[in-house]
Amino acid sequence: MRAIAEFIMRGRMQATLVVAGCAALPLLYWLGAAAGSLVLLRRGLKDALGVLALGMLPALIWWLYSDDPRALMVLLGSSGLALVLRASESWNRTLLVSVAMGVVFSVVLGAVYRPHIEMLAQELVKILPLALGDLYQQLSVEERARLAALIAPVLTGLIAALLQIVSVLSLIVGRYWQALLYNPGGFGREFRAIRIPLGPAMLLLACMLLGPNFGTQMAMLTPLCSVPLVFAGLALIHGLVAEKRLAKFWLVGLYVTLLLFMQLIYPLLVVLAIVDSLIDFRGRLTPKDVDSANGEG
Repeated sequence: MRAIAEFIMRGRMQATLVVAGCAALPLLYWLGAAAGSLVLLRRGLKDALGVLALGMLPALIWWLYSDDPRALMVLLGSSGLALVLRASESWNRTLLVSVAMGVVFSVVLGAVYRPHIEMLAQELVKILPLALGDLYQQLSVEERARLAALIAPVLTGLIAALLQIVSVLSLIVGRYWQALLYNPGGFGREFRAIRIPLGPAMLLLACMLLGPNFGTQMAMLTPLCSVPLVFAGLALIHGLVAEKRLAKFWLVGLYVTLLLFMQLIYPLLVVLAIVDSLIDFRGRLTPKDVDSANGEG
């Protein structure tokens, strides 16, 4: 990883080669987004603009000729979040801004993939009686219609949330590279200090639970608003493991379990983040003057 970061920061040509080359490959566009984030975080928008512009060309071609906007969306999303992080030095603010970015992703996906999403939603509606069993039979006609109407927005929100997560992960890789080169250990301290304040956490929870009550399209907010809380939950566990000097095995087990039992661990992380906003598990154990990872402060 260090070799890649050093190559990217060697010059504009090398950075452009990594960003554009990875954006041209369907499975590596996240790596190109991470490279763009590194340049933005270290050099600022003025120096990174040319690199990003050339790097976006392959992603734009993918959209125009393959009807696949994911590479361009992630590259733009991670770059926007990198600008927020560079300006604010706050992961909390950056994660909250990612929700707005996710809403934009939902609008774009709804326009590009509407026929496909509606077709998938119709198929899911057909299997609802089998999936819900007796519970579905107890629903009134109006409740069944409302449930069916929520499926397409939720699907759109889920896909957008996935791209939102990839954008944040690309930014995390870029920030990790920055710390690796210029401030070793800074990223770990920075990430472990993430904790969503009580007010924003309650607002995210309210949007998740009450969003569908304000219209079916607002149901897409449920997965989008969960993303900052999930990363805050991961930061909490990382922080507790570091403070208690536990073995890295616990973190490996966490991520393996997350991959295998996503439906269980993902909401558990959300709950942990909300409880941490109320109680502050780390409390005084977390230093108040957390080093930034940019190596410039």
